[in-house]
Amino acid sequence: MKPWLLLFSVLSLATSSFAASAIEISSLAGSPVKTDAELAGKVVIVDFWASWCGPCRKSFPFFNELQQKHQAAGLVVLAVNEDEERSDAEAFLKQYPASFAVLFDKEGQLASQYQIPGMPTTVVIDRNGKIRYSHSGFFESKTAAFEQEIQQLLQEEVTP
Repeated sequence: MKPWLLLFSVLSLATSSFAASAIEISSLAGSPVKTDAELAGKVVIVDFWASWCGPCRKSFPFFNELQQKHQAAGLVVLAVNEDEERSDAEAFLKQYPASFAVLFDKEGQLASQYQIPGMPTTVVIDRNGKIRYSHSGFFESKTAAFEQEIQQLLQEEVTP
């Protein structure tokens, strides 16, 4: 199964996907969760984070900037929170607001599906639903290279 299909299935809680019905993902704000129709053909950044994660405090402003800069070209940023308590994530977001969608994975099941080694971990999925990059940690010294990866993927076409 393509990684974005797993992500879409999990996020939309489609029962036809393997393990999707057992995974609860919800929006922190109660807004609708992205569906496959909204994400198909997009470059998707999936950032796994937690409120106790020091580097996440620096990654959120960067992802806000990327989302603003490249959204019109087809970039979607999704942040998946791994805190046990939703209130911890909400407190974090008051200090470090997100201009992108934030989802709550209380049980850590989506992180397990993606075999996330630690926080933060960022998975970049191309327009065809293939994981092209995975980054563990956040390093300001690597943001230019990260943005170049995104720009390259945004220039690629969807293949049938």
